[in-house]
Amino acid sequence: MSFFAVLIALLIEQLKPLPRDNWVHHRLVAWVGWAGRNFDAGKAHHVKVVWCVAVLTPTLLVALAYLALAHYSLVLAVAFDVLVLYFTLGFRQFSHYFTDLRDALDSGDDDEVRRLLAEWLHLDASELPQTEVLRHVVEHALLAAHRHVFGVFFWFIVCSALGLGPAGAVLYRMAEFVSRYWAYRLRTLETPDNDRLLEVSRHLFGLIDMVPARLTAFGFAVVGNFEEAVNGWRRDARLWRQPNEGIILAAAAGAVGVQLGGDAAPGVTPDRSKTFSGGAAGTGGAEGSTAGMPLRSAHLQSVVGLVWRSVVLWMLLLALLTLANVLG
Repeated sequence: MSFFAVLIALLIEQLKPLPRDNWVHHRLVAWVGWAGRNFDAGKAHHVKVVWCVAVLTPTLLVALAYLALAHYSLVLAVAFDVLVLYFTLGFRQFSHYFTDLRDALDSGDDDEVRRLLAEWLHLDASELPQTEVLRHVVEHALLAAHRHVFGVFFWFIVCSALGLGPAGAVLYRMAEFVSRYWAYRLRTLETPDNDRLLEVSRHLFGLIDMVPARLTAFGFAVVGNFEEAVNGWRRDARLWRQPNEGIILAAAAGAVGVQLGGDAAPGVTPDRSKTFSGGAAGTGGAEGSTAGMPLRSAHLQSVVGLVWRSVVLWMLLLALLTLANVLG
């Protein structure tokens, strides 16, 4: 039934997307903030306690709710799957920014592009060079697609196979959210009491995201230029400091045949600063970037097509697994 839950959730999300400023986001902010205030006393071991409370508590509650519903009614269990997936899975949770940015790029309104990019990432993009604007739009759109769709998809399937319903989707999105939340807090005056919150949350999310990131990169290779995607994965992933992000972006760049990476204005992507000690330098790309054609606005549609083809690929595989399970 996982296939139908995912399909229905995606269809509902396309027809009735969550608004940008929605109550779910406000509740998550309040919950993670409460966990930090009440369980972080500044000691090293408190960091993991805060993370477990913020991430594992809602995951466990969702698993218990699913088990209770599944005990009484399969229909209620599937409906619960769809409800949770609606709040955790989907393009429309980030695509409105991408659409607005694409329109602004097409109209040549650089100021509006920088404003929208800053609003999306909560970072100052006013000094971002024009040559880097399009790259940031593409990179962040690819990462957002992975974190809102493919990563959630993977963990939902894993936990569903274990009989825990949508608990995996909650686990993934909560782990991603807390790492992003504490990164944002560190850039504001209201920094967390324990500076290791960000470090630990990023590390734990990196572990949770390790397999999904590689599956996303593999999906991009299958539906794009396979040989170049694999070559880019092996050669250029080190251009990004975060390994999982580097794998996704390097594979996507090879699959589409464009340059990603390169110099970044300070403060725009601090967690994706380049090392430049390896990768594509000297292999046909710009210094510190992947090999391929320089990005143009026309490539945005190619990136969108790459993501959608990947979604179709994984949905087809899930459908085949569901059919094999039914027939078996």
